[in-house]
Amino acid sequence: MKLPRIATTEKVKMETANDVTDANPIYTYTIRTKIQQYTTIPPIHELHTLNLAKALLFQPPQRMSTPSRKRLMRDFKRLQQDPPAGISGAPQDNNIMFWNAVIFGPDDTPWDGGTFKLTLQFTEDYPNKPPIVRFVSRMFHPNIYADGSICLDILQNQWSPIYDVAAILTSIQSLLCDPNPNSPANSEAARMFSENKREYNRRVREIVEQSWTAD
Repeated sequence: MKLPRIATTEKVKMETANDVTDANPIYTYTIRTKIQQYTTIPPIHELHTLNLAKALLFQPPQRMSTPSRKRLMRDFKRLQQDPPAGISGAPQDNNIMFWNAVIFGPDDTPWDGGTFKLTLQFTEDYPNKPPIVRFVSRMFHPNIYADGSICLDILQNQWSPIYDVAAILTSIQSLLCDPNPNSPANSEAARMFSENKREYNRRVREIVEQSWTAD
């Protein structure tokens, strides 16, 4: 595995030509940049930070100045500093407009123990318009379509610019154990949830177990 390399700066000590003694050396300093390579793989959160910094460094400045990109940076900072329980998310290495996220199944529910992957695709209209959010993991839920799209009011007609990435992911996590069968995206799951909760929970447990081995 190729280990990440990062640019750092260091002070380099240079002796002056005059009045130098072993007891009282006089030094000047210059700053030089060097490339350091990890000798061990850093923690995953450090890799995310390094990769994101690299991505932002090489993105065109004019694109990084857009309101949507500034807002997404604030969203990412909040997720890093104060992450809600059971969710995580970060932009792809070279595209702040496309995020990967993970939602953990809520405790003490049929979804408990599951790790479900999602993608969020933003446009320059964010936060005035919601992102396109899809589950990558296979799901069985009344409000999740076969392609992973999510039927959730805040991603549609109830969207507001006050919602950020953390709010979106938290709302989706809540939806897992509090579905709306009256607005079904999966008619089989909606019918089973209403008419045969025991079988519905069994199907959910299958999805949870599949999430452990999914790529």
